Amino acid sequence: MEEHAQQYPLPSERGRAWVPWLVTALVVLLGGVTLWLSHRSSKDAQAHAETAEAEARVAHDRAQAADKAREELTQKLASLESEHTKLSAEKDQLTKTVEEQEAELAKLKATYEDLEDKMKKEIANGEIRVSQAGGRIQVDLVDKILFDSGDASISKRGGEVLTRLGAVLAKVEDKVIQVSGHTDDSPPSEKLKATFPTNWELSVARAVTVVRALQESGGVPARRLVAAGYGEMSPVATNATPQGRARNRRIEILLMPDLSKKPAPAALKKAAAQAPATHAVLKPVKGTTPAKKR
Repeated sequence: MEEHAQQYPLPSERGRAWVPWLVTALVVLLGGVTLWLSHRSSKDAQAHAETAEAEARVAHDRAQAADKAREELTQKLASLESEHTKLSAEKDQLTKTVEEQEAELAKLKATYEDLEDKMKKEIANGEIRVSQAGGRIQVDLVDKILFDSGDASISKRGGEVLTRLGAVLAKVEDKVIQVSGHTDDSPPSEKLKATFPTNWELSVARAVTVVRALQESGGVPARRLVAAGYGEMSPVATNATPQGRARNRRIEILLMPDLSKKPAPAALKKAAAQAPATHAVLKPVKGTTPAKKR
């Protein structure tokens, strides 16, 4: 019986046999849970770190974008301010130019009206024409009002006309006054050919004579006077009729801006480009006298 009892453990002993296994299982489970929690904690920490790094990158990128946008805005503002300053300067210059042009037009108008008033009798008779265009004033005088037929010396009536005309021109301070002689296409008569072989000489001589009269009798400063001869090369009417030839025999007095003091207006440049390329120009010289008819 004792032997039999020793071979079969008691029920209480069999019940305690699974305890170590349970403990082992619990230890393994607890270790697994601990490892999982540790791994989970590590993953969470890494995720937090990555999130923080990403947020830092985003914040850095936003800061850079903001700095770039601020720099671009600053540059645009500086450019706009520079453009505003430039436009303001251009506006001021334009205003000044407009004021100068208005003042110039006012002076031209006053001179034009003065000429019309002083020469109204001759204008009414068709002997003088006064016109204004492109910042210039032009006075056309038919030859018979200044010269005797076929002559280059001023007639008595012509001297009186030029004295009145010179009184107006002497008050014009900022203009060059060009006096141009013109003829018809008829050559000088046999009587005049010894002195004036062609219409060039005749037109220049008449222009110089008028210049001298404006200077000496009218009081126009010589430095502002120019004498030019165009001969028959710049007609204003047909030479096929007596009336047309009479219109072409003329003296033109042109008041032009003084190019030595200010830029030439576009109208003057255009007129200069269209002017005949061949003409004689003389400046009056004190002490000389124009050629006269023999």
